[in-house]
Amino acid sequence: MTQANPIRVLLVDDHMVVRSGLSTVLSVYDDLKLVGEAGDGEEAIRLCERLQPNVVLMDLLMPKMDGVTAIKAIKTRWPQIQIIALTSFKEKEYVEGALKAGANGYLLKDVSAEELVNSVRRAAAGQPSLSPEAAQVLITNVNAPVETHVDMTGREKEILALMVEGLSNNEIAERLIVSQSTVKFHVSNILSKLGVTGRTEAVAIAVKHHLVK
Repeated sequence: MTQANPIRVLLVDDHMVVRSGLSTVLSVYDDLKLVGEAGDGEEAIRLCERLQPNVVLMDLLMPKMDGVTAIKAIKTRWPQIQIIALTSFKEKEYVEGALKAGANGYLLKDVSAEELVNSVRRAAAGQPSLSPEAAQVLITNVNAPVETHVDMTGREKEILALMVEGLSNNEIAERLIVSQSTVKFHVSNILSKLGVTGRTEAVAIAVKHHLVK
């Protein structure tokens, strides 16, 4: 995104002090625009409908509706909205819950301002962002029993390799000169064959087990 067309960001956290700090960080960068703030998951859904942000920074533990429930609801209704879980918790159940709900990023609140901003930019481009702690959870999971000789077609392997590069479905479609629906179909098959529910997990498994060159 450019300064003329900045990345639209929605902050969701039940602590006003946290939102104030994040707002200050975002205001420094011309390519980012804070379009709204919410204090719980229900308000986040309402604001997503009205504001249509590009990226949501989502806390996980909040009143009324928690972050994981809100992530799932938002991604179901507006799959184009990218969501980064931004939390103080690094336990396995939180990481897995957020990613399976549809978040394409998981960061801890002690992240540096520069890393946070770069993660927002990557999310807007459809690329995952994981804290080292969240990445370790995924790596631990892929150390569990996984079929490392997955029976994939040549096209599926090609698309998985592009997913590892961080390309979005739209970018993959343009690279391979096929329709987005075709890419979506193949990605769905890849996730099914790998036994995962999200792109981030698929990429982690592909890298760990060298499923692509």
